[in-house]
Amino acid sequence: MEDVETAAHPPRRLVVGISGATGIAYAVRALELARKAGVETHLVVTPAGQQTRAYETDLDARDLAAMADVTYRPSDVGAAIASGSFRTAGMLVAPCSMRTLSAIAYAGNDNLLTRAADVTLKERRRLVLLVRETPLTLGHLRAMQAATESGAVVMPPVPAFYLRPRSVADIVDHTVGRALDLLGIDVPELPRWGE
Repeated sequence: MEDVETAAHPPRRLVVGISGATGIAYAVRALELARKAGVETHLVVTPAGQQTRAYETDLDARDLAAMADVTYRPSDVGAAIASGSFRTAGMLVAPCSMRTLSAIAYAGNDNLLTRAADVTLKERRRLVLLVRETPLTLGHLRAMQAATESGAVVMPPVPAFYLRPRSVADIVDHTVGRALDLLGIDVPELPRWGE
């Protein structure tokens, strides 16, 4: 029997935002694993995120866009993901720059990524921020606190060495798997402590 979209069974959609911090590998892997899990993905990449893509990957903008079901321009603040009536499982911002974190924390909706994050929070959906910066200033910590108080999950991508990763890919997979867990998306191959 085919699953029908109803109020009891909303569509399995995930919004993925990529901002201009190092660590685009997290978003690339999240898009791959979400697709494998049968989750529809909606992608928005800031101009700084595109710059990072060019620095850190061999993907061009079209290759990255092809990894998502739907992509949006960051200037398209009237896109579906900017509306609370567009139901999703939540949003992942990976990587999340401090500029983007601050805009989310203080409702500075100056582009589609930050607007979609604000909508995620106002609709009480899960927003996971893979914040990439170190060391942290007091301003960074205050923005993290404000984002957390608004309902976001601040998740710096800290490696879990107890799993004895053998490669950078292992570290990325574990971090992304945990982030997707927080969004209710199961990644069966994710190694788990005690299992």
